[in-house]
Amino acid sequence: MKRALSGVQPTGQLHLGNYAGAIRQFIELQANHEMYIFVASYHALTSGRDAPALAAATRQVVIDYLAFGLDPQRTHIYLQQDVPQVTELCWLLSCVCPKSLMDKATTFKDKTAKGIPASVGLYSYPILQAADILSVDPDVVPVGEDQRQHIEITRDLAEKFNHHYGEVFRLPDILVRPDAGTLPGVDGQKMSKSYGNTIDPFLAEKPLKKLINSIKTDSLPVEAAKDPEKCTVFQIYRALAGANDPRTTALAGKYQAGGLGYGQAKQALFELILEHFGPARARREKLMHDPGYIDQVLTSGAQAAQAKVCEVVARARQACGLGTSRAAITIQ
Repeated sequence: MKRALSGVQPTGQLHLGNYAGAIRQFIELQANHEMYIFVASYHALTSGRDAPALAAATRQVVIDYLAFGLDPQRTHIYLQQDVPQVTELCWLLSCVCPKSLMDKATTFKDKTAKGIPASVGLYSYPILQAADILSVDPDVVPVGEDQRQHIEITRDLAEKFNHHYGEVFRLPDILVRPDAGTLPGVDGQKMSKSYGNTIDPFLAEKPLKKLINSIKTDSLPVEAAKDPEKCTVFQIYRALAGANDPRTTALAGKYQAGGLGYGQAKQALFELILEHFGPARARREKLMHDPGYIDQVLTSGAQAAQAKVCEVVARARQACGLGTSRAAITIQ
């Protein structure tokens, strides 16, 4: 069975963009892959300083992972800080990483342009991400298209390490779902927590409907024919229902024929979200009141991840001439 790893930062409530671009793929892959899915809490420190908010968001991501459909019987779900050996691996990789490789990374440029402080942690973010990935010897890394460069950097670092110390790391392949393009937010830009334009599928019905009704559209009258490809409402609908779903085809036909108001299209999207995420919304409600189960899932996931990560780090230490560790860290 092939192994896959991926993760999401706990920088706010998960949204439709996270689901369409990554989480839906995780759920599909767990049927025939050994899955390691982590909450990237160390990475979140590069963009925020609110400790209580980070703690709450980290736990909420786990709850939402489970609500969306990740099965802890088939997927190891863990927190990044519960497997600290990854940070040791980050240092080993940083020692073979040329500065020029980090200079090419888009993450630092994009985030500092948005006002995030230019810390060393933010600059070296791709090295920690490479350590996250390489630490469990994955065959594939399911991510959105916007993360392709990070996987390429990971492969570059693995090759550089292997060149110096022998075949220590497996080079993972990137796995991008064909229909997992960038989802637009309510303002038409890329759906992102940093833009404040996201749609939370777990919102109560009334605020969810209000949010969907706020999606920006053009001023064409009801009777006019419309191009569905230029409409944010349709793009989100298609991403959830699927491009080949009869409902998507029918809605596109209504756009093109004229007589469809944007209010009707938004109502169709609202109903689709309630239908599509109905089971997830119900699971989430139960999970919110079962903290003991969440702790159990995280403990089990951390133990499984740590067992594999310790094996990989020991291999890397040995290759570097550092020998094996004389200390063991136990998950409480």
